[in-house]
Amino acid sequence: MGMVSVAVDAMGGDNAPGEIVKGAVQALKAKDDLKITLVGREEAIKGALQGCDYPEDRLLILNATEVIEMAEPPVKAISTKRDSSIVKGLKLVKSGECDAFVTAGSSGATLVGGQVLLGRVKGIERPPFAPVLPSSKGPVLLIDCGANVDARPSQLVQFAQMGSIYMESIVGVKNPRVAMANIGAEEEKGNAVVKETMPLLEKTEGINFTGSIEARDVVFGEADVVVCDAFTGNMILKTYEGTAAMLLGEIKTALKSTLRSKIGALLIMPALKKTLKKFSISTYGGAPMLGLNGLVVKTHGNAKAVEVEHSIEQCIEWKEKRINDQFIDKMHLVDRTKKDTTDTKKTED
Repeated sequence: MGMVSVAVDAMGGDNAPGEIVKGAVQALKAKDDLKITLVGREEAIKGALQGCDYPEDRLLILNATEVIEMAEPPVKAISTKRDSSIVKGLKLVKSGECDAFVTAGSSGATLVGGQVLLGRVKGIERPPFAPVLPSSKGPVLLIDCGANVDARPSQLVQFAQMGSIYMESIVGVKNPRVAMANIGAEEEKGNAVVKETMPLLEKTEGINFTGSIEARDVVFGEADVVVCDAFTGNMILKTYEGTAAMLLGEIKTALKSTLRSKIGALLIMPALKKTLKKFSISTYGGAPMLGLNGLVVKTHGNAKAVEVEHSIEQCIEWKEKRINDQFIDKMHLVDRTKKDTTDTKKTED
């Protein structure tokens, strides 16, 4: 397949640049067919690299003097901070110098920058964020979790198609079960958008649609692809993360509460660690933004090195499987209208 080149936003997220740089170094050590360009303030990146052992011929630094902060208005930030790590990283993908861009920075700026600088695959209405989550039966794709708060039925249908293709091609789930996030299994349940989308999904060829799924059933792996708007998806994702952190904290407290529990902890710890690792979101990397002309992966704002590493490594398989080509072929995408293309060009200018 050859070398895969990934641009990494070294300044994005709560733990930048230290954990970002550490994750990049770990990825380089794990993958011989990987080349990384760290984008950000050069001195800060060099400082984080001090004492690290890494293949210098496969790690580059691109200086970017500006940083887009989490609270900044995304459109303004992308248009005014052209020397930021997000803008310069995305431009490396646009120019073809890099195959993918990974960031733990602003979701809004990543979303706007991805659409403005890279553009959408022709025929894709809206690109969604699609993280893979753990469940008791294996990985589950949640689509959308942060890009389109008010999605239309036609867009949700495309999310279902892209999610199904992604799970089968990248994750390896055969004939993935696709379900619509809802407040109940009964036909009369759901808001207007859900009620309008359900019949469309039932008629969509090429997906294994199984109906509605309630949020409590996502953790039990009752579907492989969960389709929803970004408002619903983000609520599911954040509840997932918060519940996991709370339970882990309570387990640790209980195991340390008495002498007897401490002795018991020594006996069960190997099995417990193995089980908890299965449910660690960091194992699955970041959330790819599907449907763009190039791969953009958004990892958590508080991502540590291990999650950054997995987010980078998933880009290798993306290139190998040529997922965008699969979207075009299997979804029978057609060119967007001349007006749509012209509007996109005006936005870029």
